[in-house]
Amino acid sequence: MDACHSMDAYLDNSATTPPCPEAIAAMRNELEHCWGNPSSLHSVGLQAEHLLDQCRQTVARSINCRPAELVFTSGGTESNNLALLGAAAAHSRRGRRIVTSAVEHSSIAECAQELEQRGFEVVYMDVDSTGRVPEEELMRLINRDTILVSLMAVNNETGTIQPVEAIRRAVRHHQSPAVIHCDAVQAYGKLPVDPRKLGVDLLTVSAHKIHGPKGTGALYIRQGVRVLPILYGGTQEHKLRPGTEAMPAIAGFAAAAAAIPDYSATLSYVSSLRGHLVNGLRNISGVQLNSPADSLPYLTNISVPGLQSETMLHYLSARGIYVSSGSACGKGRKSHVLQAMGLSDAAVSGALRISLSRFSTQEEIDLLLTTLAEACRVLARA
Repeated sequence: MDACHSMDAYLDNSATTPPCPEAIAAMRNELEHCWGNPSSLHSVGLQAEHLLDQCRQTVARSINCRPAELVFTSGGTESNNLALLGAAAAHSRRGRRIVTSAVEHSSIAECAQELEQRGFEVVYMDVDSTGRVPEEELMRLINRDTILVSLMAVNNETGTIQPVEAIRRAVRHHQSPAVIHCDAVQAYGKLPVDPRKLGVDLLTVSAHKIHGPKGTGALYIRQGVRVLPILYGGTQEHKLRPGTEAMPAIAGFAAAAAAIPDYSATLSYVSSLRGHLVNGLRNISGVQLNSPADSLPYLTNISVPGLQSETMLHYLSARGIYVSSGSACGKGRKSHVLQAMGLSDAAVSGALRISLSRFSTQEEIDLLLTTLAEACRVLARA
């Protein structure tokens, strides 16, 4: 089977989503009819600049912010890097303490390690057995020396929803000068994402998690919040992201953002699929559910202790069923998220992530359940 054509059950939507028809059409239109450089002063460039403005307005509308508060980047990883490294540099005179969690995406965790090398004090919030940061942990670790707090909205491995709104309360309680960042990549397009309601100053979103193209994302920067650039070389994107804008990808991003359907309807549909999935998993001997019951329904983490993730992945993939063993950026490394939740080594080694989209079907889940049960029987005997 050609890997880039139709597949039986694609259930790895937290890694990436298939682009929607609207995004594909918008990208083709940009490449064929609006391919100018938005910085050029002639009519071809002005046409591209107008499209860029329209795209910024569309994406801004999807998170209820001002277009001027949005910086286009190459994706979630770059947005997270700009948020952490740029905010830490801009506010280093006010303090040296940075607070994040033990279960962040690698693009946050590795930025935190880099900031430690630069002399910042980084403290990591522990999580409970569901992978959630307790609110008392926020109160305990945020103080008057804290200049930056970063907490994801939804965990990319388990779907655990984090108490982002509680950060602002802790910051106010301690009269902290902290800038608040939220990696909302896994929440965007699935839950209403509004930085003002979340009480955050910086917020990361990515196009390819909402059925847009890879290679573009955005960082919301609340008006008045200072962030220093991490790249240099041009005036584009308020000089925070220099270089010619990736207009085909940005056009696809905006089209995908505009195509996000009513949240309540899709959440209800995906919740019903998740219910069907969980009921089926409970009937398969040896399968352990790792995601909490109140996690985002789009994402379910399971383990088959005694069977390695890689073995199970290959078995499923050979039969046209596509899941993952954790974060796509982890490339098979043992999950620091599941370890932080206190899972056994066997559970961590046997973990699988099943992630749905609004285009997922019950037939795909039935195929997964049947094949997973078969795999548990066959591989346990091997």
